[in-house]
Amino acid sequence: MNDNGTGTHGAVLPDTPAPRDTPLVELRRAGKSYGNVRALHGVDLTVRAGRVTCVLGDNGAGKSTLIKIISGLHRHTEGDFLVDGRPVRFGTPRDALDQGIAAVYQDLATVPLMPVWRNFFLGSELTRGPWPLRRLDIARMKETADRELRRMGIVLDDLEQPVGTLSGGQRQCVAIARAVHFGARVLILDEPTAALGVKQSGVVLKYIAAARERGLGVVFITHNPHHAYMVGDHFSVLRLGTLELSAARGDITLEQLTDHMAGGAELATLKHELSQVRGVELDALPEDLGDTFPEGTT
Repeated sequence: MNDNGTGTHGAVLPDTPAPRDTPLVELRRAGKSYGNVRALHGVDLTVRAGRVTCVLGDNGAGKSTLIKIISGLHRHTEGDFLVDGRPVRFGTPRDALDQGIAAVYQDLATVPLMPVWRNFFLGSELTRGPWPLRRLDIARMKETADRELRRMGIVLDDLEQPVGTLSGGQRQCVAIARAVHFGARVLILDEPTAALGVKQSGVVLKYIAAARERGLGVVFITHNPHHAYMVGDHFSVLRLGTLELSAARGDITLEQLTDHMAGGAELATLKHELSQVRGVELDALPEDLGDTFPEGTT
């Protein structure tokens, strides 16, 4: 934002701060069309400080499109997108970052052969000395990276080790700590536990909870209702680009969330089809087939 209070697209923003109960990010009937194809339609989503908003959905549900809108990769084509109660239309991810919105994708944007501290400051390296003798301030970057990782509860014995030697859970946590250090108020996590085992998934979920305790608004994108229910405060389920469910934690059980995620109607159809296959004992199947997919892998 420029010093005169004008945003990147010419919209003059008021100098008065938003009320304390104003959501950090809010979508109202938001959608995105690519030509004649509607990828997202009529989606409402609210992200508040110190809360984890879980967005669930199967492949093709619209999760990626939603991430791209909030993180500034794509502009919404319908509805409203508000940050701190003010309408915005991001043109680039830099516009989103300037508003404190950071996305951590599955590839983590890390260089496996570089040390942990270099990856922590990748693209934002600290320097010292006058031009043209300016050089990397390695000591300060190591000290800062170690301090910020410890604040998130991550203790690494050697910051010189290549980030590729860390476990999947540890790499996710380094990316989260990096986003927090560089000013993220809203943290979008794209399927952070998708390729991890049970133990490493638990590590990542712990740091999601730690980010919430630090007052961040977290958007947790996942296809796993069990992981979502462990840390989530609000749940939104997308199906074919529309919002099928929006519920607070106190208003829904894990079983109900799993049923919405798996698609109760589709599972009923599956059970009917299985009844026509020899060798399948229907009496052994639960009434709610969501119970047969405990890891949310449907």
